[in-house]
Amino acid sequence: MTRGDLLRLGLIDVAEVTVNGVEELRALIGQAVGPTDWRTVTQEDIDTFARLTGDDQWIHVDVERAKTESPFGTTVAHGNLTLSMIDGMRRGLIESRGFKLGVNYGWNRVRFPSPVPVDSKLRTSAEVMSVDDVGGGWVQVVTKFTVEAEGMDKPVCVAESVGRALPE
Repeated sequence: MTRGDLLRLGLIDVAEVTVNGVEELRALIGQAVGPTDWRTVTQEDIDTFARLTGDDQWIHVDVERAKTESPFGTTVAHGNLTLSMIDGMRRGLIESRGFKLGVNYGWNRVRFPSPVPVDSKLRTSAEVMSVDDVGGGWVQVVTKFTVEAEGMDKPVCVAESVGRALPE
């Protein structure tokens, strides 16, 4: 099992970088962290996402039709599935301590420069872009995540996550 598998299963909680508090988080601004271990996107993952979201467009779930009609020659993952996978992979990148809690505040720029064919292996890198005080004791953290697929020239997702954290 890879470190990423162990993290997903909750068997370990070890990130590549651990920061303690706001100042150590700010010290990460502009530094690349990662990449994570590779994770394969299976047809089962794509079908489950389609079932949960109701997005069952044939290019994602109809294997036979995708072989003959898709410009990719196979099914491809939903862009939002790729975006959602960042949350699972990010745990292997940066662990933040010294905070009471952190919340997802949203996403800034999100792009999907390349498709994710079924059975692609993905990994993610992160870069903290900014850490700003936003009042009430909260800090806002913008982190750019870049998801790449093994063997592809362009990333499959580039997205800026916006989180808010309350220091202890």
